[in-house]
Amino acid sequence: MCAYLNWLVYNVKRFGSSYFWLLAIFLYLPIFLLVIFSFNNNESLRFPLSGFTVRWYQALFEAGELLQSAGNSIVVGIWSSLLATILGTMAAIAVVRYDFPGKQALLAVAALPLVIPSVVIGVALLILFRQMVDVELSLLTVGLGHVVINIPIVMLIVAARLAGFPTNLEEAAMDLGCTYWGALRRVTLPICLPALFAAFLTAFTTSVDEYAMSVFLVGTDATLPIYMYSQLRFPRKLPIIVALGSIILVLSIGVILVSEWLRRTDSTGEVSSG
Repeated sequence: MCAYLNWLVYNVKRFGSSYFWLLAIFLYLPIFLLVIFSFNNNESLRFPLSGFTVRWYQALFEAGELLQSAGNSIVVGIWSSLLATILGTMAAIAVVRYDFPGKQALLAVAALPLVIPSVVIGVALLILFRQMVDVELSLLTVGLGHVVINIPIVMLIVAARLAGFPTNLEEAAMDLGCTYWGALRRVTLPICLPALFAAFLTAFTTSVDEYAMSVFLVGTDATLPIYMYSQLRFPRKLPIIVALGSIILVLSIGVILVSEWLRRTDSTGEVSSG
């Protein structure tokens, strides 16, 4: 039995790195090809490449509807992420710092958007806005939907930071004359500032990338993912969409890296070893 376990452990170690690289290639090779085809001097996405060009990137700045949809996504992403960060931070402070009746129910309800598919949330919000409160679909309804799915993400990030420092810091501030809100503003929030930025950037990325729910809540003004999907019906538009996808890919990776760096940064500005 011991010999079999030793053989199993040896083979796991031996093929573990190979499995990892195969999985990485499977996941990231299509993304790498997307970037390559964005410089292809041909409307057809196939090998061999017919030449190097940047005209598809130049065509992006000549597409008025595309720029409008990109602006819509940025505006919706900023205000919805800001609202989600505020509400999620308030909920995280309440959950981590206090015990109150219904705390477990709050946690369960707050976690629902993490496990319910976005398309289901989109249909539910569509029924709410159109059938129950009779609100016209617009970028406002899209943003409210993004707030719903981003609050749990913000809660998790901020709650992890709140759990990382003791409550006696706040108590010491109040012993020295601060009110609760003063201690919150001068002690708690500054310590949580990297986590707040990380939560905002994560929520912003989620908002800009969201399609499944947005398609049910959007009105006449399309967001960027909806516009991109609508343009896939036209073969001549495909290279421009590929170029746009490459830009979004690079920006998303940058935002995620900054978000992760901020999440791992402690209150002194140094990256923690954890």
